[in-house]
Amino acid sequence: MRGIPVKIVAVLAVLVLLFALAPFGTVPAGHRGVITTFGSPSNEVLSEGIHFRVPLAQRLNLVNVSIQKGEGEGDAASRDLQTVHTRVALNYHIKPESAVSVFRDLGNEPGERIIIPAVQEAVKAVTARFTAEELIAKRTDVRDQIITQLRERLARHGVVVDEFSIVNFNFSRSFNDAIEAKTTAEQLKLKAERDLQRIEVEAKQRVAQARAEAESLAVQRQQVTPELIRLREMENQRMAIEKWDGKLPNVSGGSIPFVNVK
Repeated sequence: MRGIPVKIVAVLAVLVLLFALAPFGTVPAGHRGVITTFGSPSNEVLSEGIHFRVPLAQRLNLVNVSIQKGEGEGDAASRDLQTVHTRVALNYHIKPESAVSVFRDLGNEPGERIIIPAVQEAVKAVTARFTAEELIAKRTDVRDQIITQLRERLARHGVVVDEFSIVNFNFSRSFNDAIEAKTTAEQLKLKAERDLQRIEVEAKQRVAQARAEAESLAVQRQQVTPELIRLREMENQRMAIEKWDGKLPNVSGGSIPFVNVK
């Protein structure tokens, strides 16, 4: 009976020792593992799952290979020497097969070691190719050129650029005021041009209307003949007779204007 507790204690001691030494390591989803033996990394990339390691001598290091997002901002100069404050966003991931080189060469810190400097350099280099107004009007071209530079540089270090976005461009107050004034002037110019076109159209309409009326009057004058005039006079007399009630007008202090009327 006394041997049973000793065995239980021994088993527990072994379990505690195994747990402390941790001969197995786990690589979670979205990561790759790199085994180091007394600090020296092996060339094998461990996939997701459970892996054996030599206790005390080896260590399992994780490298994130899932898509990550980084944001940053900085100042640059345009081709016309305008100060441009740019805010950008980058989505990237580590190529799984490059996990060992990223761990060994970049200290498992690709963001600090290579990505941030690469983004800053690419943004400044591309911004210098465009004027401040072109940066606004050709924003898509600016983004595409930055992506091209980033992909070429980061691919050498096992980093893949998934997406790059220019969140915002900010310029100096004086430049913003100049752009606003220019935009207002262009809008006023367009309004004046539209008003002029409207006035020209209305003038042409009035001319066309006047021409039509003149032609109509000319046609009417051509149709007026002496016979037509006499016919109109006879119609007016007939209408006057039809409206007369047969009574003579009362005139006081004077003679009757009609004689021998029964």
